[in-house]
Amino acid sequence: MAHPITIVIPIYNGVTHLDFTGPHQFLSRLPDAKVIVASMGGKDVGADGLVFSGLADLSTIERCDVLCVPGGSGCTRALQDEAFVLAIRHLGLSAQYITSVCTGSLILGAAGLLKGKRVACHWAWRDMLLPFGAIPNTDRVVRDGNILTGGGVTAGIDFVLTLIAELQGDEVAQRIQLMLEYAPAPPFNSGRPETASQKTVDAVRSWMQPFVQQRHDEIALAAARLAE
Repeated sequence: MAHPITIVIPIYNGVTHLDFTGPHQFLSRLPDAKVIVASMGGKDVGADGLVFSGLADLSTIERCDVLCVPGGSGCTRALQDEAFVLAIRHLGLSAQYITSVCTGSLILGAAGLLKGKRVACHWAWRDMLLPFGAIPNTDRVVRDGNILTGGGVTAGIDFVLTLIAELQGDEVAQRIQLMLEYAPAPPFNSGRPETASQKTVDAVRSWMQPFVQQRHDEIALAAARLAE
């Protein structure tokens, strides 16, 4: 791969900031890499109470080596922006690696980049990959050809270390892991529905329920547009 490696992270209103700031922190330590965070028109982006500014204009970026799309509560709304989806498709078709974290894979799916591919996503929204012809996978990090995807939110750290190892080797990935002291030891084993208590799972599903129908409707619109 030519150096520097160009990595584009497109963001949008309602992005989950850890979905991209986690991987960004690690990628920013990658030698010979240029990391570009972009939005449509270079506009400021709101994310869970934070505002990100000074962004590149996504619509003017011609190519990249790595496309990394984060997820978030606003991801299915972003799918209704045809210019945004077309920009994602354009970059994905030129990239050597097409990647995502969490529900960012839904955006890749809407851009027509995941048909027939095994893909990770946040556990609560995994089934929404199906209308795009993707194959949902429960693993924390999933690779299928040049498609590399991470599961929900914090899986972005495991994902990005896997990506760094792919780009520059295991030793570089391990050095960056040590530099940033990534040695997770969570106080609770409730990070996945398979390990959390049923009470916890039920409470989280109840909290998410008001968003389910809206997301299904937005995904259906995006899938229909893709099929045209």
